[in-house]
Amino acid sequence: MGVTRAETGVRELYRDLLTAWNERDADRFGGLFAEDGVLVGFDGSQVDGPEVAKHLTPIFHDHPTATYVARVREIRLLGPGAVLIRSIAGMIPPDGTTLDPAANAVQTLVAELRLPGWRVVLFQNTPAQYHGRPEATTAHITELEPQAPGGPLLT
Repeated sequence: MGVTRAETGVRELYRDLLTAWNERDADRFGGLFAEDGVLVGFDGSQVDGPEVAKHLTPIFHDHPTATYVARVREIRLLGPGAVLIRSIAGMIPPDGTTLDPAANAVQTLVAELRLPGWRVVLFQNTPAQYHGRPEATTAHITELEPQAPGGPLLT
């Protein structure tokens, strides 16, 4: 079975979300969320869709943020107009050249098809600390290394 238009559209939405983060564009990042969408940040912060840009603006203004790379592990059609993406992500610190294991994450994105297109209804960024399993941390980094730096943002 080939890739569906929904899978392609939501993969593009996810790429746009990570690109907006990497370019430190709070308005563009927030603009990808549905009105009733929710962002669950790395620290557990929960932000409603209309507040996402406002939440990120001071973060981007006051802190040098790391750059994401990610690998999609699963795209699942949940029903007509609803898609789930599961991925692993890593971050390259500002002025860095390698992934920071402390910033490893597992990301979940749920999107719905709404006018004018696909919108994020949930984006959750969970720390992937792999407590007591250093081999899992190494595998996470190894899987993402071909993308950082200079490689593709998302595979």
